[in-house]
This record gives sequence, C-alpha cells and structure tokens, in this order.
Amino acid sequence: MNGEHDIERGEDLDVAVLGAGPAGLTAAHLLARRGQRGVVMEASDVVGGIATTVEFEGYRFDLGGHRFFTKVPAVERLWEQMLGDEFLTRPRLSRIYHKGQFFAYPLQARDVVARLGLGETVLCGLSYVWAQVRRRGGEENSFEDWVTARFGRRLYDAFFRSYTEKVWGIPGTEIRAAWAAQRIKDFNLRLAILSMLGLRRRHVTTLIEEFRYPRLGPGQMWDAFRHEAEAGGVPVLMNRRVTGLVHDGGEVTDIVVEHDGARTTHRVGGVISTLPLSDLVLGLDPPPPPAVEDAARKLRYRDLVLVALTTRDPVPFPDNWIYLHDPSTRAGRVQNFGAWSDGMVPPGAGCLGVEYFCFAGDDIWEMSDDDAVAMARDELARIGLIDPAQVTGGTKVLVPKAYPIYDTHYEEAVAQIRAYLSGFPNLQPCGRNGLHRYNNQDHSMVTAILATLNLIDDAGHDVWTVNTEDVYLEEGGLDDGPIGDALTEAEPTPA
Repeated sequence: MNGEHDIERGEDLDVAVLGAGPAGLTAAHLLARRGQRGVVMEASDVVGGIATTVEFEGYRFDLGGHRFFTKVPAVERLWEQMLGDEFLTRPRLSRIYHKGQFFAYPLQARDVVARLGLGETVLCGLSYVWAQVRRRGGEENSFEDWVTARFGRRLYDAFFRSYTEKVWGIPGTEIRAAWAAQRIKDFNLRLAILSMLGLRRRHVTTLIEEFRYPRLGPGQMWDAFRHEAEAGGVPVLMNRRVTGLVHDGGEVTDIVVEHDGARTTHRVGGVISTLPLSDLVLGLDPPPPPAVEDAARKLRYRDLVLVALTTRDPVPFPDNWIYLHDPSTRAGRVQNFGAWSDGMVPPGAGCLGVEYFCFAGDDIWEMSDDDAVAMARDELARIGLIDPAQVTGGTKVLVPKAYPIYDTHYEEAVAQIRAYLSGFPNLQPCGRNGLHRYNNQDHSMVTAILATLNLIDDAGHDVWTVNTEDVYLEEGGLDDGPIGDALTEAEPTPA
C-alpha cells in the first residue's frame, strides 16, 4: 500500500468499493473515469481476487486458469488498452482424462470412436435418442436432469457425472439445472453426436480455439486496473477487511473496517460490494429479518486447494489444461502454465497447477505443503502426465469461497436476499460472489459497471440478469449498450 493513498481513522468516504477482484477494480476504474471520489477496501494483500497471479521462487501461476474472452467489445477494448502488447493471443489445447485415456476436448469424432470404440459410441448415440424421446414434457430441475435430457444417460455417466461431483462435492441431483444452463449453453447435442459419429461438422460454440491472456498472468491485468484507478484518484487499500455495514432509513451510512488489529468506522455515501453475498447480509447492522439471515446462511461455497508443482521439464505435456474425470484421481484439473505464456516460468522450466476442489477443513485443506505436493506429483505420475523425477518443488495455496454452489436452496435464498437488498438504493452488489452467480471475468466486469452506474447515475440497471441469456459468451458479439457508453466517456479526472 502506498502511504499517500491511506485514509485517516474515521475519515468520511464517498463511494466504498468492497473487494479488489475483477468486479471491484472495474468499479474503481469507472469511478476514476467519471471523476468520482471513492476508495477500494481489499481484505488480502494482493489484488485480483481468485484471478490473481501467485509468484513462487521465480514461477508464476493462476489460482486455476483464467482465460480472457468476451463478446462485449467495450470490455475487450478496455483489456487491450490496459496491457497493449502484453495482452497475448494464445492457442487453446485441452483434453479429458477418462478411464485411462486422454480424449481431445472439444470431442473429435475420430478420436472418440478410436478410444471409446465404435460400439460404445453407437450406444452413446442411442442413449441420446432415447433421452430425446423421454424429454418431452419432463421436468429438468437438477444438473443431472438437464444434462441427461440433452446428452443422454450414457454420455452423462461417462463425461459429466464424475467431474461435476468432484468439483461440487454433492451429487448431480442436488446441483440445480441453472448451473448447467449457464455453463453449457448453445451446445446442441444432436449436432454434436452427429459430428462425433462423423456425419456432420460443426463448430461447438461453448468452446473457443484461442483466448487472450496477459503475458505475466491475470494478476498483471488487475495490477494495471489498480494503477489506473489510483492514478484517477481512487485508492486501493490492502489488508482492509470490511466486517460490518451500518444502515438507517433504507441507506447504508457507515462501514466497519478492520486493519492491523484495529477497527474503524467510516461514513459512506454509497457502497459497491463484491463481498460474498452471505457475508454482506450477515454483516448488516442492524441485522436483517430472521428469514433473510436464514437465507444468507443457506448459501454455500466450494473451496479450492491449488498445488503448484515446479519441474525441470518445460513441456511435460502440450495442453493448456487437462480435465481429470477419472474418479480414482482426486485432482479435478491440471494447468500447464508454460503453455499459457512463457512469461510464467523461468527458461527451461515448467509449472503445473493441480486443482483440488474441497470444503475448508477437508483433509486436503489441512494437509501440509510437502504432503500436498507429494500427492499431486504422485497422482500426475500415475496417470502418465509427468515424470516424477523432474519435479523440483512446489507449494500449496488455499482459495476459500472459490465457487458459489447452485444447490437446492440457492435460488430461493438469493431471491429472498435480492428482494431485501433492493430496499437499499445506495448499496449495489456485483461480481461472482457478490451476486452468488458463477460469472466469468467479463460478466463480473459488466455487473460492476452496471452497479456503479446505478449508484452514481441512478441508472436502474438490473445487475442480477447479467449472464442469464441463452447464448454463451465465448463466441459472437453483443452491442456495447450502456457498457460501451460508460467506458468511452471522459478520461479520469486527476485527484
């Protein structure tokens, strides 16, 4: 933290932005562009949230892999303005590990037939046909219902069940269909299966063949956003945990901030919150009605343990990442950061990110760094991805509340919380955890822009509907609308 960007104890604030992830920093950037006074409060000592870049002994790695893609041209332009030539275009290569074999992903006809066998491929096609017959008029409440209706039971069991339940830690019957509808959009299985059987070619719109990526990882982008916000007079203060929001008469009047063991109260004119929705609600003072508190306590999150392995082999495998669908492999996905950018690794070396989805307190969460590194090394060696003798070290990173869970309670809980928060016009939630919505970086940025416009212009945008459209956001284009207008207004006003 720069000393000139500090605030006095008890100093009145104008707009307080809670959290310095993609959404919070986008809000800060827009405030600066519009010449608005504001300050960002970040609980940790780094910016970027789950999209930060960790540095370890000369290696860089993501907390998961964070591609940059969007169909909002204004967001794309903003990314390019921030990084220029440091914003790379990278080819995508990924595979699925399933039953001892590596399948090209997206699925390719010849590859699938060769690995599953013609008989199993035909059975998958027949399973799909049967699902279409049964689907008419049937309800699709769960993830399992939704995927089975579109893909057939056999493909669900082969390519969806194990990985999805590994990610979320609950059966597919307890994951709501909304998550599937959001993450597997515009994927017409009839055409996909015809393609898999070699009867039709189709470009699958849930999957892209290249993506953008900062040369030094996603943290480079969010460091640039921080710099621009602070240059425009909106400081980003680290190690500031907001623990309470005091309200009166339908407005938030103060925020309570913990820093260096001290607690300070600041008057605020408005709040843009990217805090986990449950934390926001339970931090209100006075407390909300019991039913709203209960709704907040029902919201659940999936945590992540990222084990980074450093290796002498700069190309242990060519993929950017590999999905590990095999139930006997505890890791869910592995990233190869040298394939994302050679700026992520020292010359002649590699770095892998092995992802373990869990809940805080699970054994992997409590495991020592050495044991976690040994487990990740041995798992990847067992399935033939690496030579364990090439691993030189590693570290373990805990990522709490990485993913909002779409379980059987979340829709009703979010609806109840949303209705209650609508009574606070100067409190605008946004971002992934701020809305309890599994958003990508561009989605989170869009919600932050709309929330900021609501606060400073009383614009009336509905941030809760971002990323609910039927067309997935990896392909095609959208009109910029209010996003483009907001990002093309006057340059930041010097503080």
